[in-house]
Amino acid sequence: MTQPIDAATTQRLTAAIAAAMPTAQALFDDLAQNTRDTKGVTRAPYGDGEQYAYRLVQECATRLELQCTWDAAGNLYMTRPGTDSGARAILIGSHLDSVPNGGNYDGAAGVIAGLAVLEAFASAGLRHRADVTVMAIRSEEAGSWFTGDHGGHLGSRMALGLIGASELDAAVRLDSGKSLGTHIAECGFDPQRVKDGPAHLSADRVQSYFELHIEQGPVLEMKDLAVGVVNSIRGNSRLRDARCIGAYNHGGATPQEVRQDAVIATSDLIMRVQRQWEALHAAGKDLVFAFGKLSTDPQVHSLSKVPGETRFSLDIRSGSPQVLATMRACVIEQARLIEAERKVTFELGEFSLSEPTVLEQPLIDTLRTGCEALQLPVFEMASGGGHDAQEFTRAGIPSAMVFVRNANGSHVAEEAMEMSDFELGTRLLGWAVAAQANA
Repeated sequence: MTQPIDAATTQRLTAAIAAAMPTAQALFDDLAQNTRDTKGVTRAPYGDGEQYAYRLVQECATRLELQCTWDAAGNLYMTRPGTDSGARAILIGSHLDSVPNGGNYDGAAGVIAGLAVLEAFASAGLRHRADVTVMAIRSEEAGSWFTGDHGGHLGSRMALGLIGASELDAAVRLDSGKSLGTHIAECGFDPQRVKDGPAHLSADRVQSYFELHIEQGPVLEMKDLAVGVVNSIRGNSRLRDARCIGAYNHGGATPQEVRQDAVIATSDLIMRVQRQWEALHAAGKDLVFAFGKLSTDPQVHSLSKVPGETRFSLDIRSGSPQVLATMRACVIEQARLIEAERKVTFELGEFSLSEPTVLEQPLIDTLRTGCEALQLPVFEMASGGGHDAQEFTRAGIPSAMVFVRNANGSHVAEEAMEMSDFELGTRLLGWAVAAQANA
């Protein structure tokens, strides 16, 4: 159970967070200036940009008189001690790396919001029973940087003991050709201790994890809302390298009715999936999908040929395992029907599966109560992208997320979070953490 915060404390905390915004703005500006690339920013995991970001936030934490410690993987912990040393800690976490030439806010906003909350707690004279720690997490954007057999979200998984020892050697950074373990060692940390354990974080030491993040889509923008409460992180079902095989023929001489046109067959499948989405969407189900890759063979195709082959991918995402199962069955069934109708063959391969993550309902309820106390609209939403909060949930640590409105999408240089929205998100984060820390 959380401890309610009275109106006077809410008002004091709100004013203190407003006063912390110049510190936050200075951190954002510094990161933008000093991790700039040809377009946007680049903070490669265990690279120069990410290392700079870590030095920057550690210097800020030192000025705020926070206790700074590191784990064997190089994750940074910046702690304001509570009054009860035996109480399990509360973490506010996010990452400091970015995709190549990405935006300045994806990830870093969560760390900077955490520092703003702890600055506000100090200036407002707010006492809390549990330690509150801001965790700057390594290599959340691993999928953009590391090839090889690894499970992503490398920093949080290493901290939580969820990573396989082989991943430290198998994950190889694309730009350097060096393994994850080598990069960890070169930055002065201990990959062998990561492999040997024990885990740095566990549910018996951490009572809850909060993460603020920019929204990576346009939902808040469309609804004209500054802040959203995340209730789940969508899982996915993916076909990574599917094919449709028809027959190449002369594009002028082959009658339309006898063609085995792979493009038309693939387009038919796409539209059948679209119609299934329309039906599920109308029924209020959470679902998005993308045929993100679609091509004919440039070595064979031509203007005057009936296309005999396509290659495509399919990414289906939902917060519901049942919806994901329904869509997988739909794709397989419709492909078989199209095969019979259009005399083609689909080689779909196996779906890769990632189960949805449902975030902690009591923490969601705390955030909803915080919205009401701060006179913010209450809006719950699913996250379409993956986050470190998933890994904390997997490790048995209750987790919650706050989204902040962000124009122009994410993983692009054009990210456009407004500081006024960031301040509202930080208020909500601070209110919920204060309520939880005194539980």
